[in-house]
Amino acid sequence: MDAILANESTLRIAAFVAVLVAIAVWEAVVPRRARRFERIVRWPQNLALLGINNLLLRIVAPGAEVGAAVAAQAHGWGLLAALALPTWPEAVAAMVLLDLAIYAQHVLFHAVPVLWRVHRVHHADTDFDVTTGTRFHPLEIAVSTAFKCAVIVAIGASPVAVVAFEILLNASSMFEHANARLPASLDRWLRWIVVTPDMHRVHHSTVVAETNSNYGFNIPWWDRLFGTYRAQPAAGHKAMEIGLELFRDPAEVRLDRVLLQPFRRS
Repeated sequence: MDAILANESTLRIAAFVAVLVAIAVWEAVVPRRARRFERIVRWPQNLALLGINNLLLRIVAPGAEVGAAVAAQAHGWGLLAALALPTWPEAVAAMVLLDLAIYAQHVLFHAVPVLWRVHRVHHADTDFDVTTGTRFHPLEIAVSTAFKCAVIVAIGASPVAVVAFEILLNASSMFEHANARLPASLDRWLRWIVVTPDMHRVHHSTVVAETNSNYGFNIPWWDRLFGTYRAQPAAGHKAMEIGLELFRDPAEVRLDRVLLQPFRRS
């Protein structure tokens, strides 16, 4: 465990790069949909946004989530500390509770107008691929980090559970945004275990009722449990429109316009 915590940044970066490359290759070999823009047009902007977010986090709140977990563990704070579970059951319970919290956070980002203004940067991408899973406005990352820290303290998640959850969250975000094809029979069974690209793609539809569905990241059960699950888009995956009607102009791909989207009028 000490080795995991000591090499947290290295582990997260290595996992991110490995998953990004693997999914990019998968998308190239068996794409699910035709692209609206070529990768060279969109990827630099989406990855630049990721770089800005990581830089700001390292400056403003380095290791915030792990720090919250260390503080909670040192003071015996949180639900899981009170339950005194063995190490690995505690880690699994913490990851499940964190995933539920992220589902709730995602619903709030759609339901609260001021939060939607920053979250819509993610939905404004008019293509859907692995880099969409990294495309979030810095203000959303700031709010999400503060929210996760509060949840970590409330449940008393261990530092190891937090590191494992963050690695899994990043990997699942890229996987579920993949513009890649899975056999229909495999997708049908796999979406009982994880959120698949076909399941999450519905959430990026321009149809509002479809946008407000399939909020899950890691665990697909929350959407079924809370009535936000939608199996397929009405128009089908190849014909459905991706993105937001407000930001469909090709100029909206530019990084400066992406960063200003939350501050522009609807």
